[in-house]
This record gives sequence, structure tokens and C-alpha cells, in this order.
Amino acid sequence: MTAKFEAIYFDGLVNKKRRVTLVLGPTLDICEDGAVLSAWSYVDVRRIPAPPDVMRLRAIGAAQLAHLDIRDGDTQREIERHCPKLADDAALHADGSTLNIVGWSFAATVSIVGLVWFGVPFAADRLAPLVPVAWEKRLGDAAEGQVRELFDGKSCASPKGAAALAKLSQRLQDASGLRLPATIEAISSKTPNAFALPGGKVFILAGLLEKAQSQDEILGVLAHEFGHLQNRDHLRRVIADGGIAYLFGLLFGDVTGGGAIVFVGKTLLTAANSRETEAQADAFAAQTLARLGRPAKPMGELLLRVTGKEKDGFLTILHDHPLSEDRLAKLSAADKATAEPVLTADEWKALQKICD
Repeated sequence: MTAKFEAIYFDGLVNKKRRVTLVLGPTLDICEDGAVLSAWSYVDVRRIPAPPDVMRLRAIGAAQLAHLDIRDGDTQREIERHCPKLADDAALHADGSTLNIVGWSFAATVSIVGLVWFGVPFAADRLAPLVPVAWEKRLGDAAEGQVRELFDGKSCASPKGAAALAKLSQRLQDASGLRLPATIEAISSKTPNAFALPGGKVFILAGLLEKAQSQDEILGVLAHEFGHLQNRDHLRRVIADGGIAYLFGLLFGDVTGGGAIVFVGKTLLTAANSRETEAQADAFAAQTLARLGRPAKPMGELLLRVTGKEKDGFLTILHDHPLSEDRLAKLSAADKATAEPVLTADEWKALQKICD
């Protein structure tokens, strides 16, 4: 007597669930309204992963995604009795379906990781030098608006301090040979930091002036930021983080929307440059300071005073930022003072108090 049981069938061609009857005769026949949709040889039937209460079957040679779902316990036991190779994983793998899925998934994952890790930075390195200065300045203007909002627009400009900063800026620009003019501005903030924006704007925070023990320390930090401007490091970072699509946004003028401004500001203010990028900016600073006849070591001393001693380990490497101790050692090698300080003692005091 031919046994008949109920099941759910997917033919692997269309995403449609079909209620079918299983006829256990010479072959496992899958029938719908009396018509045979497919006939599976018992030796070709394999069990594949499914929820705990479901027996899911496929057949070697059937459509790739074709399968049966059986929930009834009596039907499951009959299938187990008729199909001798139900759990034969070797045969399932020989068909290549599982290996293909795993293999393609792994390849896709590797491709995505490779694109993010190598492809985007590679493209950014080559695209940044091609961006017109006008676009770069528009990008910097968008970020500057967020900077001023972040610090409540509190720019420091006591007359004597502003004059000292302008003198320092002019001497630095004369010695550095920047590709575009730079503007240095002091901001009232306790955070000891300085940063540059695309287009030539450099901000120095009052907290860094408070930490500094000599004008050469500040001179070195500003020369370092000039190095980032010269190498267009921040523009490269925005392209790498935002992708080529963001660069097209620059092309068509879409840098003034709220989302774009937030993205630019966040990228530039929280960016941690790579060790190579920081080393290049340090080298630019050392060369600029040498032309001024001033030492590079004080910049390293200030950085070490701000960051404290760091340990080189997995997390530091992951952060991908040079250790302050290492930078100090390299900068000390160029420690030469062959000319008088840029500012007089009174001008230096005025600069330190520019936010008073």
C-alpha cells in the first residue's frame, strides 16, 4: 500500500510555499492536486539545517533552493525509514551547495574588509591632491561653522595677544612656504589642543597656551598643523571617511546641508591621523623650525606634557597614532637654535594671555 503524507514544498524557482502530498512509492513523489511536481530518489534525499521542530529536506540534483518542510512526527519517522543517506554530510558537500555558500560568503566578507581597509584610503590619497582649492575652502568653511558652535564662538583677541599671534603666524608662513595662506585663531577653551581645517584655518585653544612653557613649544605645534595643511591630510580624511560619494557632494555644492556639516565637523574634530601622517607633519614642522633657526624638541616636550607617558601595545597600534615619547626622541635629533626667538618676552606673555 502506498503511503501518503502532508508537507510544505518550495520548488526553488519562485518564492512560493506550496502545500503538497508526499507519496512514498518507488520514489518520493511530491504531488499537488494529483499532479506530480517532482520525484526524488530516496538515496538522493538529504536533511539540511532547520528549526528544531522541522525536518527540512533537499535532493541532490534538484533545484538549488528546492526543499521540503515536514513538521508531523509520523511523517518524519517514515522519511527516516525510507531515506538511507538522510544524514550523509559528505554527499551533501559533494554537491557543493554548502561549500559554495560558505565560500562566497567568505569571499564577499574579505572583499568588503579589503575595500574599507585598503581601497578607500588608497583612493583618498590619490583624489585629495586633485581637489580644487575652492572646494577645499568650502569644506573648511562648513567645518568652521560647527567649530564655532561647539566653542560658542568665543574667539580670543586681546590686542597685544592678537598682535603677537599675527607676528608668529607671519614668520611661520614665510618659513614654511605653504601652498595657500593660513589664518591662526585662538579660542577660549581649557582643552589643550590645536587643529587645522581644510582651506587654511588653524585654531589653537587657550588650554594649550596654558600648558606651554615656551614660545618654541607653541611655534612647533603650529608648524605641525601647517604640515597637515600643506599635505591636505584633513581633506584626505574626509574623503576616506565619507567616500567618493561625498567628494561628488563637494563637486555639486552639497556641503551646506545640516547632515553634511555635522559629518565634516565630526570627522575633522575627532580624526586621529595615522602614524605616517603625523610623522610627515612632524618632519614638515622640523624643517620649518630649522629655517627659523629654532629647535624642534620643545614641540615634543609639550606633546608629552599634554598626553603623559604612553605604552605601545595592541590598543595603541589599533589607535594608529604615534607615541609622544617616540616623537620627542625624533624631534630632539633636530634640536638646534641658531636664531633669536620669534617673539620678545613681552610678546610671548601677551600671547599666553590672549584669552584674558
